[in-house]
Amino acid sequence: MFSKKHAWMKLLGVLFFFGLILTGCSNQKTSADKDNKPLVVATSGTLYPTSFHDPKSQKLTGYDVEVVKAVAKKLHRKVEFKEYNVDGQLTAVKTGKADIAANDFSISPARMKEFALSTPYKHSFSSMVVRKSDNSGINSWSDLKGKKAAGEAGTNYQLLAKKLGATPVNYDNVSNDVYLKDVKSGKTDVILNDYYLQKLALAAVPNSGLKLLSNMYYMTPENKAGAGMLMKKGNTKLQKEVNKALAELKKDGTLAKISKKFYHADVTKKPKAKISRTFTSD
Repeated sequence: MFSKKHAWMKLLGVLFFFGLILTGCSNQKTSADKDNKPLVVATSGTLYPTSFHDPKSQKLTGYDVEVVKAVAKKLHRKVEFKEYNVDGQLTAVKTGKADIAANDFSISPARMKEFALSTPYKHSFSSMVVRKSDNSGINSWSDLKGKKAAGEAGTNYQLLAKKLGATPVNYDNVSNDVYLKDVKSGKTDVILNDYYLQKLALAAVPNSGLKLLSNMYYMTPENKAGAGMLMKKGNTKLQKEVNKALAELKKDGTLAKISKKFYHADVTKKPKAKISRTFTSD
């Protein structure tokens, strides 16, 4: 017969064994719960047609917004959007308040040092919006010196405008119509930004009195690499998952379909345009 002491030792061993099983189950559940948490995505909500609120429904939509939703569906995760200005979006990702920032972010060399980046899902080139009546006095690249360039602080476009001698006039996450009205009134002179974004912004505001300088389209290192999503540096797990989903969405035509809905063009392909000047990263 077993002694009482032996019996108690056996019972404790059984309890310890089941305790390990339960602990293991608990850890697996915690890990699964973490993976199934909603993707928190930082965006602007004011940049048409990338991230904006539909005028009728007031729902957040746009090319980047819908691409993110399609990616999240592939990952079997819901999405929670948070709206910030550009600096706020970048800070949210760096501090962990957001998993992803999606807002027509160019895959620039500088951002590669600070963030984990997705593969590009948009390709474009850059343009300038000026007044129709006088080109805002801009007929050559040297004419940008002393002009007032409208944009948002922290963007590569404002950094380039300053580099070219313009005076940056920074706005805090305002909608396109505010930018356009200020150029028309003379409060500012020019907007440097993405070609597709500016073309659609002008089309959405009839009789704006503005135009694109078609003889001064330009390319930057950011344009060459395309636009994608930003994630926290070192988050290679999410980066790989996002890239895998984007590859599948491109292959099955989903990205092209979303693109044509918002841009009336397939921005997943590199565009062909006469480029006046190509800037380097120095």
